[in-house]
Amino acid sequence: MIKKKWIFALVGLMPLAANAQEAVNDATTPLHLLKPAYRYDYGVPGKEDVKASIDRVLEYLDNTTPAELDETGKALKRGDFRLTSYEWGVTYSAMLRATQLTDDQRYAEYAMKRMNFLAQQAPRFIKMKEKGENIDALMEQVVSPDALDDCGAICCAMLKAKAAKTKGIKDQRLWDEQIARYYDFIANKEHRYSDGQFARLRPVKNTVWLDDMFMGIPALALNGNMDEALRQFRLFHDKMWVAEKALYRHGWTPTDSDYHPSFFWGRANGWALLTACELLDISEDAYVMKCFKEHLNGLLALQSTDGAWHQLLDRNDSYLETSCTAIYAYCLAHAINKGWIEPEPYVGQTLLAWHYVAAHITSKGQVEGTCVGTGLAFDPAFYAYRPVSNYAAHGYGPVIWAGAEIYHLVDRLCIKTNDSAVHYYPEDPHSDEPIFYVK
Repeated sequence: MIKKKWIFALVGLMPLAANAQEAVNDATTPLHLLKPAYRYDYGVPGKEDVKASIDRVLEYLDNTTPAELDETGKALKRGDFRLTSYEWGVTYSAMLRATQLTDDQRYAEYAMKRMNFLAQQAPRFIKMKEKGENIDALMEQVVSPDALDDCGAICCAMLKAKAAKTKGIKDQRLWDEQIARYYDFIANKEHRYSDGQFARLRPVKNTVWLDDMFMGIPALALNGNMDEALRQFRLFHDKMWVAEKALYRHGWTPTDSDYHPSFFWGRANGWALLTACELLDISEDAYVMKCFKEHLNGLLALQSTDGAWHQLLDRNDSYLETSCTAIYAYCLAHAINKGWIEPEPYVGQTLLAWHYVAAHITSKGQVEGTCVGTGLAFDPAFYAYRPVSNYAAHGYGPVIWAGAEIYHLVDRLCIKTNDSAVHYYPEDPHSDEPIFYVK
């Protein structure tokens, strides 16, 4: 395969001069092979390193999210995060996928332990509520969902575990009852706009939130209502897609004006991209695939040189944000692994995104740089100045999801650094030279 071998070998920033005293110049040193001062890692990560990164996250979460009642027996014991939130529904799905891709059972065990706990506790709290007792607000989300945020993502995770016949479902009847409670709200009780699209009553009546693509649509599809799932997807796309940007606006509200403010919030675009992935995993619908690829290409055009995306995607004066970057890294790697997109043009940016994400996992296993929970606004300052926190739950599931998929990607594909850049090869070129040719 090798047409020409290069004798250059570069170690860090050391020049290949005849001796240490010789000047570094173009005649003595292959300057184009000097190591750039990247802010974060660059190149092909080892799968063991990827796994070690998400293992730290798993261990941190396992130690800080107890699945038990407090000393009163009437409320959940508080940890660092809420077991009943949509963010944790995302995390449960990510954990299930991580076990599928790494064969490490600890991830699925984490998710199953907590979903079992919620299903088992629900009847008890229902009885308490029927007696007129005030119940824990966290369990209120479980027994009486009042928004898509309360139920959509966790319903998805439970449906996935059930469909995959994941080990550890302790009581199938209780699981079915809990899934039914969640699904009933999604399908029958969530507020809708006049055309039937999921909508909200805040901040103004009939506001459409891009987030609700993920909060509602995958659960419909996973529970067998693909027709409605695809209808909802089209409704969201019709209202939220801004073709000239190849991005989705975060919010839409009915107005007589021709002006619809368009603010391209990173994580909301992540929820939209993730929704397409979830649908395509069930059925590779042509329309969804087209939308997915157009959206992906629009996002890739805005990736920063550090590998991340901005809080407001098209505004470089807003900060780089971890959760959206992790979602995009997952969707990219997943699409490559599934064969939806070719590796050649995408693998470099995919790994660049992962390096950024991995750099924001602390030694403790916390995820840095994640935007906190965010409502909807029609001005840029609201998004640009949202705080970040290591306790923003939105970052943890995406990081696990991304890491597991990257682990699978680098394990199955031949990816090498050639001429200092990352490239995919359909066949192993059997060279580790800094520069090599292939037939």
